[in-house]
Amino acid sequence: MKEQKLLEMKNKVEALTRVVQELIKEIQTNASLIQGTLTAFQLHIGKKEWVKLVEKMKKQEEKLQEKKLDLDVE
Repeated sequence: MKEQKLLEMKNKVEALTRVVQELIKEIQTNASLIQGTLTAFQLHIGKKEWVKLVEKMKKQEEKLQEKKLDLDVE
């Protein structure tokens, strides 16, 4: 009986390992796709517009962080 349980657990662990490996592959594929899309967007809008956009996003992120800090204090 114990041996059967161990075999079942081993099979489940192996199955979970395969699932995790596939998820890692998917994440890597998505990261690659995202990087390519970002690069294409950068090339499309040009360097000047890209710099403006990044600065705007940084300011928005700072505002969000300030709001979060204000909420944490209360």
